[in-house]
Amino acid sequence: MAGRIRDVDIALVRERSPIADVIGEHIQLRNAGGGNLKGLCPFHDEKSPSFNVTPERGMYFCFGCSEGGDVITFVEKIEHLSFGEAVERLAQRAGITLQYEQGGYVPRRDHGERARLIEAHKAAAEFYADKLLVPDAAPGRRFLSERGFERADAELFGVGYAPAEWEALTRHLLGRGFTTEELVKGGLAKEGRRGPIDRFRGRLIWPIRDATGDVIGFGARKLLDSDDGPKYLNTPDSPLYKKSQVLYGIDLAKREISKRAQAVIVEGYTDVMACHLAGVPTAVATCGTSFGEEHIKILRRFLLDQAEFRGEVIFTFDGDAAGQKAALRAFADEQKFVTQTYVAVQPDGLDPCDLRVKQGDAAVRDLIASREPLFQFAIRSTISRYDLRSNEGKIAALDAAAPIVAGIKDVGLRKRYAIDLDRWLGFMDERFVMQRIAEVGGAQQGRPRRAPQAAPVDPSVRVEGELLKLAVQRPALLGPRFDALDPQAFTAADHVMLHKVILAAGGVAAGAYGGREWVDRLLEHAHEEGARGLVTRFAVEPIQADAHAEERYAGAMLAAIEAIAVDRAIAQAKSRMQRLNPVEEQQEYNKLFGELVALEQQRRVLRDRAAGS
Repeated sequence: MAGRIRDVDIALVRERSPIADVIGEHIQLRNAGGGNLKGLCPFHDEKSPSFNVTPERGMYFCFGCSEGGDVITFVEKIEHLSFGEAVERLAQRAGITLQYEQGGYVPRRDHGERARLIEAHKAAAEFYADKLLVPDAAPGRRFLSERGFERADAELFGVGYAPAEWEALTRHLLGRGFTTEELVKGGLAKEGRRGPIDRFRGRLIWPIRDATGDVIGFGARKLLDSDDGPKYLNTPDSPLYKKSQVLYGIDLAKREISKRAQAVIVEGYTDVMACHLAGVPTAVATCGTSFGEEHIKILRRFLLDQAEFRGEVIFTFDGDAAGQKAALRAFADEQKFVTQTYVAVQPDGLDPCDLRVKQGDAAVRDLIASREPLFQFAIRSTISRYDLRSNEGKIAALDAAAPIVAGIKDVGLRKRYAIDLDRWLGFMDERFVMQRIAEVGGAQQGRPRRAPQAAPVDPSVRVEGELLKLAVQRPALLGPRFDALDPQAFTAADHVMLHKVILAAGGVAAGAYGGREWVDRLLEHAHEEGARGLVTRFAVEPIQADAHAEERYAGAMLAAIEAIAVDRAIAQAKSRMQRLNPVEEQQEYNKLFGELVALEQQRRVLRDRAAGS
């Protein structure tokens, strides 16, 4: 049985796994100021980015769903791994050989189902790629050549060939030490009457990779007339492969998608290849399923799809009826994007691959450049089904298109398309068209919802939070004044808990070095339920001050919280004075009065400091 990974190796894995690089393989991160990075959370669906990464302290935290941790935690959650498997995965990425405390070194292949299946798929991809060069693969090479692809292109995309044998891949992988159970579970083989047989036989093979570049499945195209299976065959759903969550080409396209703020959705593997080779490196395709909500989530993370109408998603479809139907299906999901969506349709029905063969690379680029807004395409496709030469046909077309226009969330955009619809139908009566849209489409569905108003934040609670952020992120700026604070200076429950953790860790005096070491020390002392999440959150949440002004800001926050404590002391003194008789209890009254004067003076000084004066 495997031993425990040494603590020193775990620390080395963290050190050599820059959190921004690891997370950046899954989502697009942009500078958020103060050394922080921000992106769309991969753990929940959101419109505006609330996922923050702080490379300095090696932490991340989402202020939308409260997921947070370090680089190992992230890999655990994003890849659905155990802690040990996540460490091993990062170790392999960083080229680190792990040692185990009980029983010495244990090879990586002895750990984790996912890791084993990834290794099996990698070996299978290499096997298929090698087989593309054998004589029996001539039909596959001819298929590629007829579509304008050369050997170097096949190598770039890892295209291979599955021999037309029952057990070619199975024998190869069993010989490499993989088990029958692993091959069947990963979808590489299936149970036959006499044992496992290859899932793909006599087919051209495309490896399907996830965003990190790991092969997780395959797509296979029929080549032989004797093959009575479907034209395209894909890996079945497995622990690695979920067709609704996979986009072919995302590993090659993700950086260009982020750089250009553009994603092009095509229909097949050869279309992805053609687009990339023609100068459209943002192309991806679904794998054996229609484009859906999970695919949108993948793309939004790389587009950093925000409230601003920046960037674009372009769907390419054939110009025939089936293509129009597919585009209208895409329209149903359009408003799950915030960025602008378009359709690029080739009138003669050529897909990007055929277009490249017949008209060259420039024609593919021109197709993408000729895109039209998806709303416009959906509306015009709908009204094209009606005879617009008669009033009856126009009314029917208007009623059919009204729900589409009414469903546009943006009020200004909805009005513009209502005007366009009037013009396309030839009524020349905008008021009538808008009224009909309201009646037939249901204006209530298109009315933008008012965002809920956030509850006002108590100024004293805000000061507490800012001070605690400084204590976690910049402890050296606070010094003994913070450690001397009365625990009752903190009132919010989360703040009271975090203050206890800081004191338990030795106070900010013990964290003068700051950085990751201080955060780790705090995490070690975060024993109460929810305390670790608080440490992570406050280690990542930006301080509301520029870096050059942090020292002055720290002094102001300390003075502000001290002033709040003085305010409470003043209120208590006044309350006690009101209960005294100034004649009968003159000595006590005068003593309290003197204390009150001193407190008022102290408050003025602290407020001046808090104001930065």
